Amino acid sequence: MFSVTFTIDGLPVPKGRPKFSSRGGFARVYTPKKTADYEKRVKTAAEQAMQREPLETPVSVYLYFRLPIPQSYSKTAKEGCLSGFKRHTKRPDLDNLAKSMLDALNEVVWADDSQIVSLHVTKVYASAPGVDVHIKEDLP
Repeated sequence: MFSVTFTIDGLPVPKGRPKFSSRGGFARVYTPKKTADYEKRVKTAAEQAMQREPLETPVSVYLYFRLPIPQSYSKTAKEGCLSGFKRHTKRPDLDNLAKSMLDALNEVVWADDSQIVSLHVTKVYASAPGVDVHIKEDLP
């Protein structure tokens, strides 16, 4: 059974809302630059970790988002964040964080995102921001 694990260091970027523009009377929809750049970085890391063709079997995806502790927090609040006592209930939204990752991994780790049969997503405060990714085949 195949599995792959890798880490994306740096501040995770949630999926941005699509942008619209008009040129020559034609409407155009595009992904914001910040989101597109982040997805490209994730895709590159995934390609390096995979070193094979995308999976065509059912997969389970585990995403562990590490987000920075606000500088304005007191020492006690920061300790609470690092111990897990204080949970990350602020923006960015968990579903938007997951969406940017899943879109970047599509056609790199798996052939189509319909293959995802199990998704486990967590966001926590941490001293070093990033995302820990683990994907495994989910065969019976």
